[in-house]
Amino acid sequence: MSGSAEGKPAEGTPTERKPVDVAVGVLIDAKGRFLLTSRPGGKVYAGYWEFPGGKLEAGESVETALRRELVEELGIRIGEVHRWKIEIVDYEHARVRLHFCKVYRWQGEFEMREQQTMAWQTLPVTVAPVLPGTIPVLQWFAEEQGFQGPTHSG
Repeated sequence: MSGSAEGKPAEGTPTERKPVDVAVGVLIDAKGRFLLTSRPGGKVYAGYWEFPGGKLEAGESVETALRRELVEELGIRIGEVHRWKIEIVDYEHARVRLHFCKVYRWQGEFEMREQQTMAWQTLPVTVAPVLPGTIPVLQWFAEEQGFQGPTHSG
């Protein structure tokens, strides 16, 4: 255990970064497939595959942020938001608290408004590379579905 008697971190111990809250949409279609999108060029982890979503703005709920982000990114309006799981992931550039929400209904045609690519997937995922924050979701799907084997490549 590191730290000083006063309960402060010991010298040289990194202080814990406050996580940024992110609403994440796990869109599931009538065939049981889920939607992954690639991160656009110019962003950290460009080209990696993830579930769509984005940061909560000040005073915004997870549901409101998810609705806003999916209009901004994909051009769709979503129906009911089913909160699912929360995961904290430490990336070099940020510590994020991912609020994963399942969504089964939406309206509108998908438009890739950030020049990203989309792919409907099942396990094992065939697109690569997969963003590290996406991997826990693939494992949760595997548990729910009784899927055996790797959930993704690489």
